[in-house]
Amino acid sequence: MHKMIELMYPFNGLEPYYSEETLRIHYEKLYKGYVDNYNRIQTKLENARKNNEYDNIKCLEKDLSFQGSGVILHELFFNNINIPIPSSPSDELMERIIKDFGSFENFKKQFAEAAKVVEASGWCLLVWANNFNKLEVLQCEKHQNLTLWGCIQLLVIDMWEHSYFLQYKSNRQEYINAWWNIVNWNIVNKRYDTLKKCKKIVS
Repeated sequence: MHKMIELMYPFNGLEPYYSEETLRIHYEKLYKGYVDNYNRIQTKLENARKNNEYDNIKCLEKDLSFQGSGVILHELFFNNINIPIPSSPSDELMERIIKDFGSFENFKKQFAEAAKVVEASGWCLLVWANNFNKLEVLQCEKHQNLTLWGCIQLLVIDMWEHSYFLQYKSNRQEYINAWWNIVNWNIVNKRYDTLKKCKKIVS
């Protein structure tokens, strides 16, 4: 069974940019719900294999994709943020960002604008697109839609309303602006370094 990750910071550690109330609800209710649902689906799939009963397989696979993606993306999101102590992209990652986006400001602008206009509930991500050998900004709707195969997630922001509405109401731009202050670039750098060591990245 999949276990919830532990947060690397206290519930009030992201204030004033991300409120304790929002983080508690996000982690203890919503994220926990995805983990619980994912585990329930795994049990149902195990029973289906054991009994050779696949009448409901289409529904189970759809739920697996949705709930499992919710678990993965929430864990990326919680690990991507930290107490508001300044961090920044490593020299290597910054060099790559400049190469693929023209400048760091160009990247931030594209990322923020893409996040702001994600339709319905969704996410925005910085990913390494292995097939194209470059960094890309992607929107992701309903956890599993609008993705590119073979991409490796480096940075993610949760744009579901539960992530910001209590504190920022419908002002997505204000939420995104605040979020930049708690981005944990050290984790992003570590993920990028891992890709370099695995020779996934060609200079």
